[in-house]
Amino acid sequence: MIYVSNAFSLGMIAPDHLNMVRMEPTVRPCLGITQSWQSCVGHADTAALLGVPMARITVSMVPGDTMYVAQLVGGRLPEGCTTLPPGARFDWAKVTL
Repeated sequence: MIYVSNAFSLGMIAPDHLNMVRMEPTVRPCLGITQSWQSCVGHADTAALLGVPMARITVSMVPGDTMYVAQLVGGRLPEGCTTLPPGARFDWAKVTL
């Protein structure tokens, strides 16, 4: 499965798979209708800024899964934010198991 998220937690990985986690910087992924992917961005404003559906789901990654994580840099988003504030950006990481 391919996930798009705004956070990554070790709780998303079974303890016996922690040694299999690989994380690397990347650019925003191009996920189209030809790929099966799931949003796990649980905040509506953040999901809108990323252009993905909001989905508060529990993720349990298994070997073969990939998660693209958009890390907000530059402070917290104000409620109702529709654009990134000056100086804010998303840095992307690719987490594979």
